[in-house]
Amino acid sequence: MSSSRTSIMRSALDHFEPQETTDPAAQRKLRGQLEQIDYAGFAANKEAIARVIGHASAGQFQRLAIAAAQARANWAAGALALADAGHIPTSAEVVKLNELHAAYEAVTQAYEGLRRMVERGYLVYDSGQPKD
Repeated sequence: MSSSRTSIMRSALDHFEPQETTDPAAQRKLRGQLEQIDYAGFAANKEAIARVIGHASAGQFQRLAIAAAQARANWAAGALALADAGHIPTSAEVVKLNELHAAYEAVTQAYEGLRRMVERGYLVYDSGQPKD
């Protein structure tokens, strides 16, 4: 089985790639089956996301981007404050910095995940612009 590697970890998005199938009919059949599987995943995502989220507006994306930027700034400011303190960080200070980092990561991942949902057609994006 083939796999691509990112650094030292196998990508979670890798798909099975047959190695030795030389029969064109078998390859076409397998591609058709995989296309059906991919469509089932697409349809399930689109339905579930529409039911739970509905749509996302430009304003929501803007507010989420601002939240991610603020979380990043808070994390960076926390790190700089530790550096300026001039001492080895205490356990409590490290815990607080880790909490700031986790908040930044969570909001950033949510933003990227929602963006991918729009890109893949799972989530309807309302830009606020008149439809042509």
